[in-house]
Amino acid sequence: MNIDEQVELLMQGTEYGDEDLKKAMTNELRQRLMDAEKEGRPLRVYCGYDPTSTDLHLGHTITMRKLRQFQDLGHEVTFLIGSYTALVGDPSDKNKARPILTEEQVAHNAQTYAEQAFRVLDQSKTKIRYNGEWLSKLSLVDLIRLGQNFTVQQFLARENFANRLEKGEAIYLHETFYALMQGYDAVAMQTDVQVGGTDQLFNIIVAGRKLQEALGQRPLVGIITGILPGTDGVQRMSKSTGNIVPINTGAEDMYGKLMSIPDMAMVKYLRLASRWTPHEIDVFERDLASGALHPRDAKMKMSFEITSIFYGDAEAQKSQDAFIKTFQQKEVPDEMPEYELKSGQTVLDVVLDAKMAVSKSEARRLFDQKGVRLDGETIERGDVPFPHPGVLQVGKRKFLRVK
Repeated sequence: MNIDEQVELLMQGTEYGDEDLKKAMTNELRQRLMDAEKEGRPLRVYCGYDPTSTDLHLGHTITMRKLRQFQDLGHEVTFLIGSYTALVGDPSDKNKARPILTEEQVAHNAQTYAEQAFRVLDQSKTKIRYNGEWLSKLSLVDLIRLGQNFTVQQFLARENFANRLEKGEAIYLHETFYALMQGYDAVAMQTDVQVGGTDQLFNIIVAGRKLQEALGQRPLVGIITGILPGTDGVQRMSKSTGNIVPINTGAEDMYGKLMSIPDMAMVKYLRLASRWTPHEIDVFERDLASGALHPRDAKMKMSFEITSIFYGDAEAQKSQDAFIKTFQQKEVPDEMPEYELKSGQTVLDVVLDAKMAVSKSEARRLFDQKGVRLDGETIERGDVPFPHPGVLQVGKRKFLRVK
């Protein structure tokens, strides 16, 4: 790729909320790429991940996909585990303070994060570092000097802090440390480019760039990726709302969940989560709009592409074949998990115990949407005793033989 093609790829799926800022970051990225080419060195690129849980979903991997694009272009990528920032908790996308984790919890979660990340990143080209390396060495005086670069007003102007202030809800002092700590990560690694979601805009564009400049470094280029909507196509993908596409539950489950997203979300999924080039996505979008590509076929292409990233082409093809057989041909699969019914269990008990829904709220929504069937008959309430043994279907893709 020439420089312009690289810039187009790397800026694909980015959102800044301000067109002038996006143009500025685009121009700075182009200049960095040109300088790196002249100097014969790769750009130093990183994204930080606070291991606050163990289960990753597709939304978590959007920044990893962007890191992989930098890797494929020959740049140096660091997967930074926030072993110290996770102890504070990032307030960026929260309307209340995050719970503070123990060092043991962080270490356990970090191992799982790294293992799952290598389903997207090239392990042989990835550096893994922990920000405790440098943050643990900062003294109180160091922290004070970092804080001198910011005003309280800058923090209170942040949307989530402003909303909490207006509602009279607590904003804890330690929450303001987070941006300083993340900004110092960029300084410690002499970062050229930092990748993060739109919820990290302040931490990257304000804190990271400002601290680098204050400490004599060239301010980094912020690559701010859009946020992936969930399977409802509207709300941010989140375990709490049950609209997630997990990355560890198998190829068939991933393919089926991707096939369930609304048509309107397909292009965004491709721009954020696929390996396709901007040109390939433009052609896809154009063919979809003109009718040259049927929405069903388009969604199958999208689902195959994303599933194959995590499970390979062979598993993606098996998943597609199973989907066609089960849903397009209206067949119940020959093989499915079995479940031994226990005395007194309700339908909801079975759905949750068999992990056919990730939460009670998701299960109730499925009942409300008439998405739960036993031997083809709709079950409208989850609090009734399980009627009789048979094939339980939950949503479009999950089947269970209840004995």
